[in-house]
Amino acid sequence: MLAKVRSSALFGIDAILVEVEVDIAPGLPQFATVGLPDGAVKESKDRVKSALKNSGYDFPARRITVNLAPADLKKEGTSFDLPMSIGILAATGVVNHVKLREYLLLGELSLDGSIKPIRGCLSVAVAAKKAGIKGILVPRENACEGAVVEGIDIIGVSELAEVVTFLNGETEITPHSVDVHELFKRNAEYNEDFSEVKGQEHAKRALEVAAAGAHNILMIGPPGSGKTMLARRIPSIIPSMSFDEAIETTKIYSVMGLLEREMALLAHRPFRSPHHTISDIGLIGGGNTPRPGEVSLSHNGVLFLDELPEFKKHVLEVLRQPMEDGRVTISRALTTITYPSRFMLVAALNPCPCGYLGDPLHPCSCTPLMIQRYRARLSGPLLDRIDIHIEVPAVKYRDLADQREGESSHHISRRVDLSREIQRERFKGSRVHSNSQMTPRHIRKFCEPDTAGSHLLELVTDRMGFSARTYNRILKVSRTIADLDGSEGIREQHISEAVQYRSLDRKPL
Repeated sequence: MLAKVRSSALFGIDAILVEVEVDIAPGLPQFATVGLPDGAVKESKDRVKSALKNSGYDFPARRITVNLAPADLKKEGTSFDLPMSIGILAATGVVNHVKLREYLLLGELSLDGSIKPIRGCLSVAVAAKKAGIKGILVPRENACEGAVVEGIDIIGVSELAEVVTFLNGETEITPHSVDVHELFKRNAEYNEDFSEVKGQEHAKRALEVAAAGAHNILMIGPPGSGKTMLARRIPSIIPSMSFDEAIETTKIYSVMGLLEREMALLAHRPFRSPHHTISDIGLIGGGNTPRPGEVSLSHNGVLFLDELPEFKKHVLEVLRQPMEDGRVTISRALTTITYPSRFMLVAALNPCPCGYLGDPLHPCSCTPLMIQRYRARLSGPLLDRIDIHIEVPAVKYRDLADQREGESSHHISRRVDLSREIQRERFKGSRVHSNSQMTPRHIRKFCEPDTAGSHLLELVTDRMGFSARTYNRILKVSRTIADLDGSEGIREQHISEAVQYRSLDRKPL
């Protein structure tokens, strides 16, 4: 007796269709699972056996072989419990094969036959739709997440017996549906706003420029100057995510099991702020069972690294590939997995270990050797990938006591949106989406300053000893400032402002 049930396995943030083949043959009682199962999949036999018995079904005392095809792909997790149990019931004639062929099944079983939620339901729904499958049966808690994908029936179930009666045509379950546009609109709201920030007008302007051109930015200032507060409000001025971006970002959170049940679609830009004790695997991803890291969880959003020199140096160095390529490739002996990691890096650091170097009100207690070691934790190649360096001084009393609200994120984001629209038109038909991604060829074509701007750039480059890479960074930022100004060409004032955003090149920390 042979039965086949369609299911799915996760590969990176995508899903691959898996056929669960169940064969029941005469012989001594045995339950064997083949097809590269991990420990959780091998343990399914005990959950399946108890769930079937406690749901009122007989467990065949015969030789049971379960094959997970394709057999050369490693299978992980507990989502094969439900298809295995239904496969056994189909092989023994309890479940009708006709309706079973139309659906894909996923779910973890409790010993009493209830069905628990799984990870990666959104990815599975996307893969099932591409394969032309009519619908998928998933745990009821995952139904809202799967229903985000239109054009496929999402059947939410809570018990094994409910699945059996549905597949046999004894009961009907209405496919779960959600108003995707209303869900997208509701979840797109971001609670932080720049109007709550007192003072720091120079820093706010620099963050506006960074958001407009998707430039990485580094903030340097003493403790309590508002670096973290400013960073947390950057997602409120970055252009809203498109639906495709929201799906791609939500898939990452779904695969990691971090998607809240009431938030089936992550519609606002993610903001991730890992602690400085994080490992390189935690930041980039990987492990024995590869999982996305913080750079992937920040995809289409902001990765904020506070107290940048406190991160281990080798951890910071692994950031270089995702910052350049917008993706992370993790290679193992059996497979290679690629995770998306297109993010805006926002970093913050103190000017010295105590934080008060150059502060007129607080004496610095650090020795020159301590300051030198502190600065040496940041490598040149990493700093070269950060377009904007700004100083964030301590906020003065008159700014803190001012009862007037600052400019809101809504007003700032409108200017940023207009700038991004200019960039979309400029780079239409190419793989470049923002000024920060421009290659030397694009810089030569789109970043030619006027006569006064060229003279100023020549003067500061020779006098301050800017490198060729710094020169290109200034031109990129100048292009963004000109876009915010609505100017077709780069003028002297645009070059002048861009030079001000290279604090680490203009003078020591």
